[in-house]
Amino acid sequence: MRGKRLAVLVAVIALVSGGSPADAIVGGTPARVADSPWVVAITTPDGQLICGGALVAPDKVMTAAHCATLKGVLGKNQRPAEHLRVIAGRTDLRTGEGVEASVASIWRHPDYREVTKGDDVAVLTLARPLPYRTIALGDAGDDGVVLGWGRTAENTPPAMTLRKVTVPILSDAECLAKEPDFRPGAMLCAGRGGRDACTGDSGGPLVVRGRLAGVVSFGRGCARPDEPGVYTRLTHYRSTLGF
Repeated sequence: MRGKRLAVLVAVIALVSGGSPADAIVGGTPARVADSPWVVAITTPDGQLICGGALVAPDKVMTAAHCATLKGVLGKNQRPAEHLRVIAGRTDLRTGEGVEASVASIWRHPDYREVTKGDDVAVLTLARPLPYRTIALGDAGDDGVVLGWGRTAENTPPAMTLRKVTVPILSDAECLAKEPDFRPGAMLCAGRGGRDACTGDSGGPLVVRGRLAGVVSFGRGCARPDEPGVYTRLTHYRSTLGF
């Protein structure tokens, strides 16, 4: 789920408990995994939603480091791989469609400490390859599409279906003016209110021109006026990630 400095208690409780499935994306529309077959949900073994992710190789999922961290966004202990499952090919998490895979190992950026400090990126290696199209890494542009199964507002009741929303990508200068923890180069931000990722969407993909430009990291609330969401900028980590 998405790191929220002003809603940190909610995020901590949800991450510790494994999260609860929630409606996805603020200001968005329904999406189908058939159109984005590389988008995956990361859950507990009993099916509770933790985060989103993207399939960057048949057996590799790109997500946020805080999704692989115990005790919420402020914790430092890595989740055991056996505590995670990856679900691909499933638009509605209440169904049995698609494929589930266990996680064999987790690589979490070694410098990660908390979401606002950056380096919020992780790669899950799956126990078996998945039969779905993967997505390549790319850089930012004028706007991007973010997908996820998270909330449609800060306090909405849970639901289970994938949604998407198009958000404008801000310049580094605008990001710095709005977000004091913004790190140019290593982060990017998107959205000016009304459309955003939300709790449950952390680690999910920000797609620009058909490529994976970022993963959902943190922000203040969900889609609040003039508040952007902050994403890990994956091209900054390309040599470290090896994709």
